[in-house]
Amino acid sequence: ALLKPLKKVRDGETVVFSSELSAAVESRGEGVAHLRFNLRGDDFDAALAEAGAMPLPPYIEGKRAADARDKEDYQTIWARASGAVAAPTASLHFDDALMAALDARGIARSYVTLHVGAGTFLPVKVDDVRDHKMHSERGEISAKAAKDIADTRAAGGRIIPVGTTAMRLIETAARKDGIVHPWSGATDIFITPGFRFRVSDALMTNFHLPKSTLFMLVSAFCRLETMKATYAHAIASGYRFYSYGDSSLLWPQGSNPS
Repeated sequence: ALLKPLKKVRDGETVVFSSELSAAVESRGEGVAHLRFNLRGDDFDAALAEAGAMPLPPYIEGKRAADARDKEDYQTIWARASGAVAAPTASLHFDDALMAALDARGIARSYVTLHVGAGTFLPVKVDDVRDHKMHSERGEISAKAAKDIADTRAAGGRIIPVGTTAMRLIETAARKDGIVHPWSGATDIFITPGFRFRVSDALMTNFHLPKSTLFMLVSAFCRLETMKATYAHAIASGYRFYSYGDSSLLWPQGSNPS
C-alpha cells in the first residue's frame, strides 16, 4: 500500500480502517508499506469497499472529494476483472457512441488485461534511468486476442494499443520472436528510448507528467524531439493532462498514418 506520510507508522503497528478492517504494518520501503490485513477474499473486498473511497489522483482529490459519478466516470466501459489500483485512463475516452463509430468504419478490436499497479504513481528519482526499478504488474492475453493480433498483422492491418498499459503488455508477450502469444503473468518491462517495438504500429494515450516512466515510453516510440514539440503544442493550446485529460494518437517516426 501507498502510505502518506509513511514516517507516521512503525513496523508492527496496527492500522485500523473501520470496525471490520485493520492491518498490521510488516515492513516499509520508499513510499510504500507491506500490510497484513485481518480479512481475505470476498470479506476483504467487501470491507474495503465499505471503508474506502474511489482513489482519484491526488491533484483531483485535493480540489474535491470523490462523488458517485466518479464510480462510473473513472472506469472504462469494458472493465471486467478486479485487480487494478487505477483506471487505464486512455480508455476513459471510449463511450458507446465512439464504439459505434469504430464499428461503422470496420475497425476491429480485441481486449487484454493489465492490472495497473501502485508503482505507476512513483516518480523516477535516479539520475540514470537504468538504475530505476520498474514496478511489476499482472496481466493476461487470451488465445483469442493473440489470434486476432496475428490475423490482423497477416492481413496487413495495424495494431494500435489504447493506453500504455495495453502497449506494455503486448510488447512483453512479443519479446522473444515478435509474435504475440497467449500470455499470463507479471511484467516489469521498462520501455525507454532505444527500445525495439515489435507489435505496436501506433498508440493512443493521454498526456503524461514529466519525469515519469510513461513519458519515457512515448519518447521511445516517437523520439524525444517529437514529444517535446508535441507537449509544447499541448501546453500552448491549453490541453488537459493526465487522468481526466485529453488524448493523443501517436505514430512512430517515419510511419505513414494515412
